[in-house]
Amino acid sequence: MGGMSIPTEPVGSLPRPAKLQAAISSFDCGKITLDELRSVQDEACLDSITRFEATGSPIISDGEQRISSFATYPLTDTLAGTGLAEGLAPHGQYFAIFDDGHHRQLPALVKGPFRYKYFAVDFFEKAKAMAALPLKQAVIAPSMLALLYPLDKEIEGYTREEFYSDLLDEAEKDIRKLFDAGCGRVSIDFTEGRLALKKDPRNPWTGKNMLQTFVELNNRLLDRFSAVERKNIGIHTCPGGDCDSTHSAEVDYAELLPSMFQMNAGYFLIQLASEPDKERIYKLIGDNMRPDANGVPQVAFIGVINPLNPRVETAQEVCDDLVLAAKYIPKDRLGSTDDCGFSPFSIDVKPKHGSPDFARDIAFQKIKARVDGTRLASAALGV
Repeated sequence: MGGMSIPTEPVGSLPRPAKLQAAISSFDCGKITLDELRSVQDEACLDSITRFEATGSPIISDGEQRISSFATYPLTDTLAGTGLAEGLAPHGQYFAIFDDGHHRQLPALVKGPFRYKYFAVDFFEKAKAMAALPLKQAVIAPSMLALLYPLDKEIEGYTREEFYSDLLDEAEKDIRKLFDAGCGRVSIDFTEGRLALKKDPRNPWTGKNMLQTFVELNNRLLDRFSAVERKNIGIHTCPGGDCDSTHSAEVDYAELLPSMFQMNAGYFLIQLASEPDKERIYKLIGDNMRPDANGVPQVAFIGVINPLNPRVETAQEVCDDLVLAAKYIPKDRLGSTDDCGFSPFSIDVKPKHGSPDFARDIAFQKIKARVDGTRLASAALGV
């Protein structure tokens, strides 16, 4: 890693170019074919990988240019719901209502059995053919897809527990296929963890005290993997990051972290750059992360880059965050990351940035600052 021993990795997504977002809309309207859309996706992926590799990052992603969103990639061709998987209908549960008023919605499960339409490996293998560096891949948590099932009723002939069983089988397959294809690191998106504590009256599921249910469901998935495998399976938490807005930033990490670290994952990617009192959270992490999570020591990758703000952090700021965090988090169990994916949903004009194309340029500058700052911190901490 060129003198860097503190690990650093992205969460996943990059802003989709305006050209790609326009192509997605054209496909939704029936103006272009799926093959034509995939050609534009391929172009965006190659650009993402080429520019990512130029940042000096030891591990990269394709920026999720081919997927509808971090949450819906197994379910549909596009975010608008074109090509929805068997057994699903549009207009299900709101996933989140963001602070700027916009919302994101999941499909609704109407019948079983539940099956993924796409697996993350479908996108990973295309990216791998374009990349010279190791790639990581983000996958969706069972806890998020659990919200496909109606909140207050059972589906006739398909119980909630039957759905969970199918869901866990598909989620396990999603990760195993990636490892089999040579993916070194897989992180599970868990943005619903913080949102589960918000109790938003506009969004019924957030008032149902589901955090512990989520943790237990995700542990049922993690328990299917060995300690050696779980060393390379992460959990990502954040207060949302869509259209430069969040959905649960006011929820105190003190409520989430003790439960989150009950999950037997090997590492955690934790939004922190945009937290008002970082030092308090570093201490909370140090107090709650486990040296032995069913056979694996937990590693905390702290967020040092804010994807919602166009100001580019300096390498020194990144270094300073890591050096301060090392007062509370053991140096050999500390890493750096971005707070969130830069655009977890494919349609995102990045309003605070002015355009998705400008936001892409900024994203690569920010990633380079993370890499350079992590190298500086490694030297400063003697690791």
